[in-house]
Amino acid sequence: MKRILVPTDFSEHAEDALKVAAQIAKKNNSEIIVLHTLELPSQMNDAITGGISIPETMLFMKKANEMLSKIAERPYLDGLTITEMVKLDRPAEGIAKVSNEHEIDLIVMGSHGSSGFEELLIGSNTEKVVRHSEIPVLVIKKHAEKFKTTNFVFASDFSKETEKPFKKLIEFTKIFDSKLHLVMICTPNSFKPTHVAEKIITDFIAPFNLSNYSINTYNDTNIENGIINFSNSVDADLIGMCTHGRTGFAHFFNGSISEDLVNHAVKPIITFKI
Repeated sequence: MKRILVPTDFSEHAEDALKVAAQIAKKNNSEIIVLHTLELPSQMNDAITGGISIPETMLFMKKANEMLSKIAERPYLDGLTITEMVKLDRPAEGIAKVSNEHEIDLIVMGSHGSSGFEELLIGSNTEKVVRHSEIPVLVIKKHAEKFKTTNFVFASDFSKETEKPFKKLIEFTKIFDSKLHLVMICTPNSFKPTHVAEKIITDFIAPFNLSNYSINTYNDTNIENGIINFSNSVDADLIGMCTHGRTGFAHFFNGSISEDLVNHAVKPIITFKI
């Protein structure tokens, strides 16, 4: 893991994400890129043509760079390679561009948690990043003095299309030195007998040569509750999921379940794009 991207709006939640990124970077000798995307009012799109003065635009840029320089001096970043960036762009688009241009391996973002996507680090743009990012996204919900990943829950339907992102997930379990708890959530609307669900999981993981893992099924009223309650039952440190691009999180999620899970789960969540 060579490069970790941490988008920031200079909030407390962004700082929580940066502290976690620092812990991961120190374990893996990674560079951290701290990015602030400066989305100016719509009329500022005409800055070059006279809609807003260039000096005013530069003033915003200068202030953002000053704030980033102060962040880079945080004691918990000592010994790490920190690169600061300010981009004039919409947040989700700016994050995507920087991720591609700088070959980012992991995006770490902060979240307010249960108060909804509107309250996430960079508003509804966080939803866009999580949903569309080709790169794994780690969403941090609260301050963690020591970021643990001992118990890593992966909730899925274990369909063939999740094989590719599952390979990435396995790499992260090795980096984090985690036990992987594989779980299929069974609900009244998607019920499977235990032996059927376990066979699906067993067949799915057969090619991957896993060592430290458990196979689980969990019955609940809906998928969101099932993932949260199962994660609590094994004292999970991290919840992993696959995302499915424009259609939302992994296709076994329906409607707003994915958004509800990210909002309501207090544990960190890492997502991998299908």
